[in-house]
Amino acid sequence: MIYYKPDTHQLQAIAKEQQEKYNSAAPFPHIYLDNIFPEQALEAILEEFPTTKTANWQKFDNNREVKLAAKNEQDFGDFTRHFIHMLNSRSFLDFLETLTGIPGLIPDPYLEGGGLHMIKRGGMLKVHADFNKHPTTGLDRRLNVLVYLNKEWEESYGGHLELWDKDMEKAMVKILPVYNRMAIFSTTSHAYHGHPDPLTCPENRTRRSIALYYYTNGRPAEEVTASHSTIFKLRKEDAKSSFKQRFKEWVPPVLMKALSR
Repeated sequence: MIYYKPDTHQLQAIAKEQQEKYNSAAPFPHIYLDNIFPEQALEAILEEFPTTKTANWQKFDNNREVKLAAKNEQDFGDFTRHFIHMLNSRSFLDFLETLTGIPGLIPDPYLEGGGLHMIKRGGMLKVHADFNKHPTTGLDRRLNVLVYLNKEWEESYGGHLELWDKDMEKAMVKILPVYNRMAIFSTTSHAYHGHPDPLTCPENRTRRSIALYYYTNGRPAEEVTASHSTIFKLRKEDAKSSFKQRFKEWVPPVLMKALSR
């Protein structure tokens, strides 16, 4: 098995070069970086990436999220486990702290909400703000890191990571989940994000990623809110669709038929 040892000097150089861009980004601090990891490392992860039959995937299938998630290390291959441990290591935490300006980052060995994610054609994740407290440790969630594993991913397939403004007026950023792209963003109770439109990739393709979340013991006073679970938000088009659906459920079929004439 190969092992990946990050070049700490290179990571620090990247972090210092990009820290201003990260912290000045709208609608909230974020960045995406391409080709940070060696090709050989991600190839090894792809070779090990579990199928729907070889892992204990947690299945989400509702009007807010249609996806698969695996967080149990026994479902990961040896190199995938090693790679995730690297992303939780001191050297990678140093990189994230320099880039974001958030000191004292703490990784999550429980992989709560994280680990491996896979989304099939038709899958989606509506716009939301993440839970803000770790359910086991009580630490404050501060940072998301997503590593995408999708080779030859076309724009038409969708699955963009969308970052929305606080008032839910528009998606200010759309990040295509292409191979060896790492998206990093700060999480608050107003950091709305998701990929709300169903995937249109071919049936034999899936949107695959590694998700890691990082915490601190406390957070800036201006970011403090009451503890909450995931907060889903409706886009304008979602609100209209939801109203139409409820209207159909409330109105008798015979009246709906008359109204549609």
